Amino acid sequence: MSGVITTASVRPVSLKALEKVLHPRFLTLSERERIRDLHAAGQSLRAIGRALGRPASTISRELKANAGLTGYFPYAAQRASAARRPRPKERKLLRESPLRNFVQDGLRRRWSPEQICHALTKSHPDDQDMRVSVETIYQALYFQARGGLRREVQAAIRTGRTHRKPRRDPARRTPRFTEPMVMISNRPAEVEDRAVPGHWEGDLIVGAGGRSAIATLVERTTRYTMLVHLPASSHDALAVRDGLVRTIQTLPRHLRGSLTWDQGAEMARHGQFTMATGMPVYFCDPASPWQRGSNENTNGLLRQYFPKGTDLSLHSPEDLEHVAQELNGRPRKTLDWDTPAERLRDLLAA
Repeated sequence: MSGVITTASVRPVSLKALEKVLHPRFLTLSERERIRDLHAAGQSLRAIGRALGRPASTISRELKANAGLTGYFPYAAQRASAARRPRPKERKLLRESPLRNFVQDGLRRRWSPEQICHALTKSHPDDQDMRVSVETIYQALYFQARGGLRREVQAAIRTGRTHRKPRRDPARRTPRFTEPMVMISNRPAEVEDRAVPGHWEGDLIVGAGGRSAIATLVERTTRYTMLVHLPASSHDALAVRDGLVRTIQTLPRHLRGSLTWDQGAEMARHGQFTMATGMPVYFCDPASPWQRGSNENTNGLLRQYFPKGTDLSLHSPEDLEHVAQELNGRPRKTLDWDTPAERLRDLLAA
């Protein structure tokens, strides 16, 4: 129901607050004057919105919030809007209320803020006073942590953090490597659709305690797998570069198309790898293993031979070659039950 905008109902507002330059999403006094004129002329909400370059919903909310029983007055609406704007407002969960009790009870039961919000809607479908956003709950918790209730807040928040973790804009992240990365979004279409053989996906499978590793390479078209033996003492960028170069150089030129890898530190020398092999390296987006789906699937199969939590340095180059041959000899459904070794043999013959 529309409120009654009168001099008595609007809190006194300073001239500075009325003249403050606001974000363009807020209506200006001149826009409110146009709303009054167009509304008085019988224009529809959509027509008024088009005239102002605003959504019809914005016009509807403005009239509902600021139109009185005697009509819509732009100056009164401007004062009412300015009066509602001051911050900070009283925190919703700081005062004693049924809403606060519900939230506290949910936190004691180890519910997440999101679970609490949905439970409120389900338990009190018609009570708008029993509503709170996820962000408001988090802000209340972190506010308490600043006041000294760190132990209680740690028990309520599953991450155990008592302060917010800053989220950096991906575009402003510190570059992962000294040499610039070429992202997977710039990978040619012929690599994406697997039409042209010779494009590879790679990764490391890591042993117990992160102290040992094996590099894995999978050709995208044939699913042919090559395993790269790494020194027992290290699988850093230098060791991975040397191992990959040594393995790739055993391939004919027409099967050295490209390599797709994640953003692991072991590929810090990717530029030197490209210079030695002629293969460009494309990097996946963070936390996107599906962008190297063939390699991820193969690494899962390899865990039958190299279980997690075991020391991978115990396996010799001959052991890795035996495993690779066995894997490449398996019929694959995705290859119409051919084996990767058969598909690669056909490519080499061609």
